Amino acid sequence: QVQLVESGGGLVQAGGSLRLSCAASTHTFSGYVLGWFRQAPGKEREFVAAISWSGSTYGDSVKGRFAISRDNAKNTVYLQMNSLEFEDTAVYFCAARVASRTIADPSAYPYWGQGTQVTVSS
Repeated sequence: QVQLVESGGGLVQAGGSLRLSCAASTHTFSGYVLGWFRQAPGKEREFVAAISWSGSTYGDSVKGRFAISRDNAKNTVYLQMNSLEFEDTAVYFCAARVASRTIADPSAYPYWGQGTQVTVSS
């Protein structure tokens, strides 16, 4: 069992930046794949990015603007969001799975944080 706590959400103008953090309570953090997903009102949960020990993948809508990273010493995964757009407004969730490769399917992640709101004003 691992608990995930997101932070860093807020209100930002279009074109601005935010960095989300997700702290995990586990002694085996390096063995987890960490993912970021988002969900806007009335829409399905969308894959944003995921990172394993060997690499990362991104959803098409955020490629080139967002960057995922992890600090295994701090049990924390980050999502740097640049050039934010109104369409990025959503609740952002951190998720984790014990695996060696990233995957974009949210049903593959058994552990989830409570989410943090990101609102981009146009």
